[in-house]
Amino acid sequence: MSHKGAVFRIVWLAMALSLNACQTAPTRQSQAGSDATLRHRFALEKNQSLIGGAAEIEIEGQDSLAVIGRAFGLGFDEISRANSGLDPWIPEPGRIARLPLQFILPDAPHKGIVLNLAAKRLFYYPKAASGSVLTYPVGIGRQGWETPLGRTRIAAKKAHPSWTVPASVRREHAKKGDPLPRIVAAGPNNPLGDYALRLDIAGYLIHGTNKPYGVGMEVSHGCIRLYPEDIARLYQQTPVGTQVLLVNQPYLTAWKDDQLYLQAYRSTHKNTKQRQRVLRDFLLRLKRIERKNKQAVDWGRVKTTLARADGIPTAILMNRFAQIVPPRVVHPPQLFDEVVPEDLTADSWKLWVQNFPDEKQALRLSAMLNHQGPPIPAHTLDLDDTFTVVAGPFKGEDEAKSAARRIRLDFSLTPRLIEPGQTFDDNKSAKGLLAHFRALFE
Repeated sequence: MSHKGAVFRIVWLAMALSLNACQTAPTRQSQAGSDATLRHRFALEKNQSLIGGAAEIEIEGQDSLAVIGRAFGLGFDEISRANSGLDPWIPEPGRIARLPLQFILPDAPHKGIVLNLAAKRLFYYPKAASGSVLTYPVGIGRQGWETPLGRTRIAAKKAHPSWTVPASVRREHAKKGDPLPRIVAAGPNNPLGDYALRLDIAGYLIHGTNKPYGVGMEVSHGCIRLYPEDIARLYQQTPVGTQVLLVNQPYLTAWKDDQLYLQAYRSTHKNTKQRQRVLRDFLLRLKRIERKNKQAVDWGRVKTTLARADGIPTAILMNRFAQIVPPRVVHPPQLFDEVVPEDLTADSWKLWVQNFPDEKQALRLSAMLNHQGPPIPAHTLDLDDTFTVVAGPFKGEDEAKSAARRIRLDFSLTPRLIEPGQTFDDNKSAKGLLAHFRALFE
């Protein structure tokens, strides 16, 4: 993919999954018969630092990495970086996707909640179940709204919370043409989701979300967001007063069966000198481990693992590499929260969204719309060798206009309303979109 195309996709993705108000959702199909607890709870022995195990799955039908990741308790960054050769929105059926379900615990006491910002992952050590750890993927603050570090505690818990919108957030949304009220009531339009754990740091929460596919990314205003199903469990599991430790550890090591493993993530430190210092300190620590244990480290493998930074634990001792084939898991009959848009009809309300000369670009945008929170039903139509993304069907004009507003705000596209019985006008192009991104492309 060209640099321009990569930038295009990144900008779309960041805008689409950022914090915005939402409206009515189309039909979703929920996964049945899956014990989600097994994906999150791991037995933990004394001095153990490496938990879980990698797996893989064959892609089927309309799968996306985002939906597969959610079904197996992985955030968007985790599954997409582990499968860099696959398109996260429209992976090719029949291809094999890696499930990076092995984790090195942060270098911190096994007490309460430990959240590693670099891994975008939360670890909870419950008092009532010593000898175990629960882990969930999280979304964290984006640049300029970074999630703070340090030790705190859960100060309060609230089910079905309302959101008192900070003045800074209201100003940001007003500039985008998306004014927010001072208080957003509980419900589907509330970005806090159904549950919130208030930290003893003013203005910061661990909460759910109405945009679940932003979990695993840096897209929030500093709060920590979990999938709706995960925050529901964590809310029940953690009492008020639970310690919360927020760390930023992009480079983790652990011993298992006389082998040393390295797990590397992309550093979330924004300052270049800080990133360099963190890396330098880690390499010095790794050299001390090598000397202390009298075990030769394969430094070439270390360099490759650090450059890859895909969050997959990698054996790094010299001449001790065992080829491990991860088990193939059975594809669930139905993935979690899989979107099934209704068919378009001539008498339905629709939106023309965008024309593309390339089918994959159109399919990708359709998938991204279907992954919105709540989803915007979208289809790709082949109209005289032009691939057109059409959103709908909608129940009426108001719902269609609401979806158009969301697409304008989240994607900087200008949808056009198609009334019942109206035909497509294929001659209109997306000049406004190209003008908006011209500076990025040049």
